[in-house]
Amino acid sequence: MLTSSSAPSRAPSYATVLRTPHAVRTFGAALLGRLSYGVVPLALLLAIKDATGSYSVAGGAMALFGAASVFLSPARAALIDRYGPRRVLPPMAGLYAAVLGVLALATWRPGAPPLALGALAVAAGVCTPPLGPVMRTLWSALVPDRELLQRAYSLDGVAEELLYVSGPLLVGLIVRAGRPAAGVLAGALLVFVGALALVSSPAVPREHASPGPPAAGSPDAPAAPRLRLHGIPALRHTVLVTAAVGLCLGALELLVVAFTEQRGQAAAVSWVLAALSAGSAVGGLAYGAVRWKLSSRVRLVAAAAGMGTALMAAGLSPRLYVLVAVVAVAGLFVAPVLTTAYLIADESVDAARRTQAGAWVNTAFNAGASGGTAAVGLLVGRLPLALCFALAAAPALLCAAALARPRSRRTGAGTEAEGRVSGA
Repeated sequence: MLTSSSAPSRAPSYATVLRTPHAVRTFGAALLGRLSYGVVPLALLLAIKDATGSYSVAGGAMALFGAASVFLSPARAALIDRYGPRRVLPPMAGLYAAVLGVLALATWRPGAPPLALGALAVAAGVCTPPLGPVMRTLWSALVPDRELLQRAYSLDGVAEELLYVSGPLLVGLIVRAGRPAAGVLAGALLVFVGALALVSSPAVPREHASPGPPAAGSPDAPAAPRLRLHGIPALRHTVLVTAAVGLCLGALELLVVAFTEQRGQAAAVSWVLAALSAGSAVGGLAYGAVRWKLSSRVRLVAAAAGMGTALMAAGLSPRLYVLVAVVAVAGLFVAPVLTTAYLIADESVDAARRTQAGAWVNTAFNAGASGGTAAVGLLVGRLPLALCFALAAAPALLCAAALARPRSRRTGAGTEAEGRVSGA
C-alpha cells in the first residue's frame, strides 16, 4: 500500500543514495570483496575435484567450508561489533586469503590428501570475513533516514544478486584460460583488497568503543554483549521467516533440475535460475523505490507468502516456459524479503549490535538454503513433483501464517508501536 501523494514531494532515489558522501567508495570496496563470494565456491569445488578426482571429496569439503562459514557468521560479526571493522576485518580477511592461497597451491596439481583439503576448507570457512553485514551496518550510519535506508538495502541486495551471477562466469573464464586453482587465488585477492579498501573508507569510524568496562566515573556504557535472539522477538521472527525462504529457494534449485530432466531439457536449468535472479533484481529495485505505509512486519509476511504461493504454483507448470515465467514471479519477492529482513534487524537492536543482527539474517537464509536442498533431495523421486513443489513452498507459507495470526490479537497500543518500527 502506498502513501498518498496529494502534495508533491520528492522521494529519495537510488541516485540520492549513491550521492551520499563516501557511499560510492565504501559500497564499491565492499562489492569488490564480496565478488569473492561468487567466485570462491565454484572455483574451490572445481579445484578440489581436479586435485582428488573425486566428486564426493569435493562435495564433502565444500559442505565443511559452507557450514563453518555460515554457522560462525554471528560470532565473527560479534567481533566486528565489539572491536570495530578497522581492527578486525584486515586480519580476518588476511587469514581467509592466506588459507585460500594454501588451498590453491595444494590443488594446483593432482594428489592432494583429502583430509588436508577438508581441514583447510574448514579453516577458510572459519575466517570468512562478513563483508555483507559490515556494509549494511555502514549503510545504516551513512543514510540514517529510514526511507533512504530502504533504498540502500534494496540496491545492496540487487548488487549482491548480480555478484552471485557474475562470479561463476568469471570462474568460467579463468578455468578456460588456466586452472581452477587460479580462480581460488583470484577470490583470495579480491576479498583481501576489497576488505582493505573498505576499512580505509572515511565512512568506517576510526574510533570504537572499548571492549572492557568503562573507567570509574565514566559515563560511557560498556561494549554491547553478544546478541541473543530469544530476547528480541522481532529479530527472532525475522530470522525464522528468512530461514524459511532460504529453505524454499534451496529446494527450488533441485526441483528445477528434476523438472527439466523429466522433460529431457536439462540444459535449460540455467535459464530457469536466471529468471529467478532477474525477478529478484526487478523486485528489489521496485520495492526499494516505493514509499510504503504498511509496517515492516506486514511487508515481510506478505512477501514471504507471495514467494511461497508462486513456488507452489510453479509445480503445476505444464511446460518449461511456464515454469520460467512462474519462477520469475517468485523471484520478485526474494529481494523484498531480504531487504525487509535487514531493515527489521537494523531497527531491532542498538547501533553496537547491528552487524550481529544482519549476520543472523544472513546465516538463517544460507543455512535454510542448504537444508532445503538436502531435504527435497530425499523427496524427489519418491513423491510427485508437483507435491514436492508444494512441500517446498510450505515453510514460507506456514511462517507467514504464523506471524500474521498474532497481529489481530494486538491492542491498539501494540499496533501503534508496530507503526513506529516500520519507519514509514
